[in-house]
Amino acid sequence: MARGSCCKFPFGRKKLAHARAGQWPPPGHRPGRASACELSRCETGSAAIKKLAKSGVDPLDERRKVEIVIPTFEQAAKRAHAEMIKGWKNGKHTKQWIKTLELYAYPKLGKLKVDQIEGPLIRDVLAEIWLDIPETARRVRQRIGTVLDWSYANGFLTGEAPMRSISKGLPRQSRTAGHFAALPHAEVPAFMKRLHARAISSSRLALEVLVLTAVRSGEIRGAKWSELDDDLTLWTIPAERMKAGVEHAVPLSSQAADIFRRARALRIKGCDLIFPGATSGSALSDMALLELVRGMELPATVHGFRSSFRDWVAEEANVPREIAAAALAHTLENRDEAAYRRTDFLAKRRELMKAWGDFCVPSARSRSRRPVERTNVGADRARDVASTPRRPRRTAARRTAQGS
Repeated sequence: MARGSCCKFPFGRKKLAHARAGQWPPPGHRPGRASACELSRCETGSAAIKKLAKSGVDPLDERRKVEIVIPTFEQAAKRAHAEMIKGWKNGKHTKQWIKTLELYAYPKLGKLKVDQIEGPLIRDVLAEIWLDIPETARRVRQRIGTVLDWSYANGFLTGEAPMRSISKGLPRQSRTAGHFAALPHAEVPAFMKRLHARAISSSRLALEVLVLTAVRSGEIRGAKWSELDDDLTLWTIPAERMKAGVEHAVPLSSQAADIFRRARALRIKGCDLIFPGATSGSALSDMALLELVRGMELPATVHGFRSSFRDWVAEEANVPREIAAAALAHTLENRDEAAYRRTDFLAKRRELMKAWGDFCVPSARSRSRRPVERTNVGADRARDVASTPRRPRRTAARRTAQGS
């Protein structure tokens, strides 16, 4: 039987009949033989499997490791980036994500297999930039961790990356305020007046609408005519263009609607963008609005105008914080409250944005009703009193003469 197990089993009715009749091997059939080399290889492999099993290692896991080709960190980063990019909306973030790894991680980690990268190596990469460019260093740390987490999820690593403990081996970064530079809300009307005096352009009109609606830069640069209603009272930004991934309805003040009407003069045939860039059919770049602000020598950022609006709401508008958060399209921190809330306060936000528009760009009627008019009334009244002829005072002698 041992020798028969090495033979090639015959197929066909005739050979099967010979086998049943006890004639084996059948006439004219020469059984195959296993070579000594093959038998030796089988014995060696069997002994290796038994040895692994005795040491507590699963032989199947070892076989899978041989079959899996472990990528280098650079290869893993590119593959992870290609998969994640499908869910990202910000083109600038997409480019920066891989660029920071190319600059700061690839020189030390790029050629290493991901299963060779351990905590001390990651710490060495971050130590060089941790204090010099702290914000970038934190992003590099997060992105290295993302690549290693992706490798773990795809079976290239047996354990997760120790990113949390790595920070313990780095010096403490100085804490600085991370707020965007913003213009005090009291100075916004003067800024809008200066901005309106500049030559008409897509970037100027876009910045004016951004201030009046308190939206983000990417939301105004990607604004489309199809998102506006017919009477220019409501702008509905679809979920795929919002940071939180939720549709946002923006009530438009009369000042904002007027700017949208003026933007029609810049409309390009076949292009749905309201504020097209210099290249026909393309959106404004993220630097277009920032360069405009810098050109006006303003100590503020584009995003800072949202802070100006929020400060004005807190100090001048006297509305609940929920309405202010809804106007800024902020998500609720309390998940339970967010799950039960079904309103977006559109009616109240319409009143709020109207008041903000009147504050930023006062209309002719509102300017004529300023307190200056009340002081003029007092002056006019004084002039009227001065111009009224006085009646002569009656003396005692005149009263005696009249009485006689």
